[in-house]
Amino acid sequence: MSEGGPEGVLIVDKPAGMTSHDVVDRVRRIAGTRRVGHTGTLDPSATGVLVLCLGRATRLVTALQAGTKTYAAVAQLGVTTTSEDLDGEVLTRTSAAHLDEDTVCGALGAFQGEIDQVPPMVSAIRVDGERLHERARRGEVVDRPARRVVIESILLDRFTPGETAEVGFLIACSAGTYVRSIARDLGERLGVGGALASLRRVANGPFVATEAVTLAQLEEDPSALARHLLAPLDALARAVDLHDVPDPATQRSLVTGVRPARLGIALDAQRTTALTGDGRLLVVVGPGQDGPQHLVWSQPEDLA
Repeated sequence: MSEGGPEGVLIVDKPAGMTSHDVVDRVRRIAGTRRVGHTGTLDPSATGVLVLCLGRATRLVTALQAGTKTYAAVAQLGVTTTSEDLDGEVLTRTSAAHLDEDTVCGALGAFQGEIDQVPPMVSAIRVDGERLHERARRGEVVDRPARRVVIESILLDRFTPGETAEVGFLIACSAGTYVRSIARDLGERLGVGGALASLRRVANGPFVATEAVTLAQLEEDPSALARHLLAPLDALARAVDLHDVPDPATQRSLVTGVRPARLGIALDAQRTTALTGDGRLLVVVGPGQDGPQHLVWSQPEDLA
C-alpha cells in the first residue's frame, strides 16, 4: 500500500457485524493507503456514523473526536446480561408488563444533564493496567470507577409494552458515554433490569448519517471516495472554532512553531481552534488527550 494517497475526512455508515478497525482496514484497501484512522469507536453490533481521517488528515483525529455524539437506541426492559446488550449471557429475567409510557418517559428524563456513569465490563477502559473487556472475557467482574458524562438530551421515541418491553430513545451525549450503560441503568431505575437491543449513531459532532457513504458504495464505484472526501479545512470548519490570521508575517511565525499567545493571539484554552490564513490551514491548537495540542499543518514554503 502507498504511504501517500487520498487526504481528507470520510464519513462512513458502518454496518453491523464489523468492528471499527475492520472498517478502517477495508477503507485502507479501497484508498490504497495505510494512513487511515477513526475518531471514535462503534461497537461491532452498532451501525452509523464513523468518521475516518485519511492521509495527513490522521493528524486531525484528536481535533475531530470530542464533539457530541447522537444515537438512536432501543433498550429491552425485563432482562439483564453480562455485556449489558442482547449479545451477552442472560443473567436475569423480570416481567416489565406493568410499565407504561409515562413511567418510562419520566425515568428516561432523569438521565439528562451531568451524570456519573459506571462503564460496562466490555469497555476498552483500563483498570489496573488491563482493558476491562479482556478481563470480562475471562469471566471477571471488577469494580469500575464511575465517570462523569453529559447527557445533553434524551427523548422517548417509542414504547412497546410487554413482558420484555422495548424503549426506543434518541440521545445526544458527550464523548465517552456508554449508551448500553444507559439501558442498564434505565432498567435498574424501573426495577426490572435492562439491556441494549440496538444502537445507531446518527451524528458524530457535525457529521451526520445522511451524508455518510457505505462500504459497498466505495467498493462498487471507484469515484465514490473522491466525491465523499472532505478537505481537512472543510471538516475542521464544521467541528472547531476558526480564527483568521490576515497578517503574512504572523502566518509565517505560526507555521515555524511560534505559539499563538506569543504573537498576541488570545484563544480559549478549553476549545480547539484552527488558525487559518488566506483560506489555508496553518495551525490547530487546543486541549488534547495527553495535554495541550499544537499542530503545525502548513510549512513556510507553503506560504510563498
